[in-house]
Amino acid sequence: MRRLYRSVDDRKIAGVCGGLGKYFNIDPTVIRILAVILLFMSFGTVLLAYIIGTIIIPNETDVY
Repeated sequence: MRRLYRSVDDRKIAGVCGGLGKYFNIDPTVIRILAVILLFMSFGTVLLAYIIGTIIIPNETDVY
């Protein structure tokens, strides 16, 4: 069973995009670029989702 965690190794700010990259097996850079593009298109809604993800999604090291 796969679970979504915030990345500890591949983090720039909080590890949310790195964790999504590991979960979906996609390069985290692609997710970061999409997040920045969506940030400007959504008038900050993606920023709110990122902050909520930072609070809700646990770190990889918190689970083990």
